[in-house]
Amino acid sequence: MKYSVIFTVIIALLFCFTPEAQSQIKNPLKIVKKEGENRTNRGIDKTIDKGYDKIEEGIGNLFKKKDKKDKDADAANASEAAGPGSGDEKGSSAGKKSDPVLNWAKYDFVPGDKIIFEDNLEGEMNGEFPSRWDLHNGNVEIAEFGGENVILFRVASEIVPFIKNPTQDYLPDIFTLEFDCYFFEDQNYQNYTIFFNDRKNQKGTGIDDVKTYWNQMSQGSFQGWYPDASKSSFCKTEGWYHVSLLFNKRSLKVYLNDTRLLNVPNISGNPQGITIFGSYSSKEGTNSMIKNIRFAEAGQKLYEKFLQDGKIISNGIRFDVNKATLRPESMGIINEITTLMKDHPEISFSVEGHTDSDGDDALNQTLSEQRAATVVSTMKKMGIDANRLTSKGWGENKPLDTNATPEGKANNRRVEFVKK
Repeated sequence: MKYSVIFTVIIALLFCFTPEAQSQIKNPLKIVKKEGENRTNRGIDKTIDKGYDKIEEGIGNLFKKKDKKDKDADAANASEAAGPGSGDEKGSSAGKKSDPVLNWAKYDFVPGDKIIFEDNLEGEMNGEFPSRWDLHNGNVEIAEFGGENVILFRVASEIVPFIKNPTQDYLPDIFTLEFDCYFFEDQNYQNYTIFFNDRKNQKGTGIDDVKTYWNQMSQGSFQGWYPDASKSSFCKTEGWYHVSLLFNKRSLKVYLNDTRLLNVPNISGNPQGITIFGSYSSKEGTNSMIKNIRFAEAGQKLYEKFLQDGKIISNGIRFDVNKATLRPESMGIINEITTLMKDHPEISFSVEGHTDSDGDDALNQTLSEQRAATVVSTMKKMGIDANRLTSKGWGENKPLDTNATPEGKANNRRVEFVKK
C-alpha cells in the first residue's frame, strides 16, 4: 500500500506538468474541472484527495474574494453619471454604476463656502498651457480626456495657481481643497502631491506635503490606506479619484473618494499657498491628469449659520454639467444637513437652486428647479419627512457675486436651505 500511494502521487504530479496542464495554467477553473474528472478515474488516495480539495478551496476563495471586491467597489464608488468626474466615461475609481446616496452615506467632508480659487477648465484650448496656472517645473498642457478638458502632466511637474500677489499668504486659517485625479491600471507609484506653499513664489512652511496614491495617502510619518484596497504599488482600479482636504488652524483631515484616510491633530506651521505635483508616467499614454480644482475658506458650522441667517448656503452641492445629476462629493453637505434635520425635528427647509449667468436664461431656470428637486428627493430617501421639504429654482436671477470671474460664478452656483 505504501509503494502504491507513492507511485500514485508521482503519477499525479507528473500530470500537473503535462503540456495540456501548462496550456491551461492561466485558467485555474479549467484546471479544477479537468483535474476533478481525472481524479475520480485514477483512484487517488484519500490523502491526495484532501490536498487537492485544499487547492480547489483556495482557488474558489480567490474568485470569491475577487467577486466580493468587485461588489464592494460598486458600493464604495460613484456611478458613471454621478462620479467624481462630472459624468466621465470611467466614472469614479471603480468605474461602476451605483447610487451615490448609498455609496457616500458616511462622507462627512463639507467644502468651504467662500471660493478662493476654482478652475473647471472651461474654454481652455487643447495643447495650450492652462491659463489659470503657473509652472514651477516640468511640462504641463491642456488635453481632452473622456470628452472633458484636463490638466495633463507630460512629465513629473509642479503647478501653482495663477493669482494676484502670489508671494503673499493667500490661505485663511481654515480652508478646504478639492480636485479630481486620474490613476491608470498597472501604473507603478503614480501619485499626486499637495504642497502647502507656492513653491515658485513663496518660502517653505515646514509642513510635510500630502501624497495621494490610488490606494493610500501619507503626510510625513502619518499614513492611511483605503479600506479593502490592495497594498500593491501598481494601481488595480483605474479611474478618477476625488481628493478632499480640510485644514483647520492646526489640524488636517484628508479624504480619498468617500473615506477619510488622514486625521492629523496637530501641525506646526502656517500654510501659505498651494502647489500640485503630478508624477511621471512609466508607460506611454498614462500621464497624470487633474481637473475640477477648488479651494475655499471655511469655518462656521452649519447649525450656527442657520441660527444666524435663517438659511444655509452651499456651493458644495455639485451636479454634472448641464444636468440635475448629483456628483457623489455632494453627499458631505447633504449628510450634514440631513443629520441636522433629524437632530432638530422642528426645522423645515425650502431647498432653492441657483445658477450662474452662463447659458440660456430659460434653461438655467429649469435646471435650477430640477437640481433643487433632486436634492429634496435625495434627502427624502435618507429619511426626512416629505412635509418638511419643498423645492424651488431661481435660475440666474439672484446672484451673490459677480459672474465675471470663475470664483464669482462658483459662488453663484449654489443650493440654499431656507427656513420655512
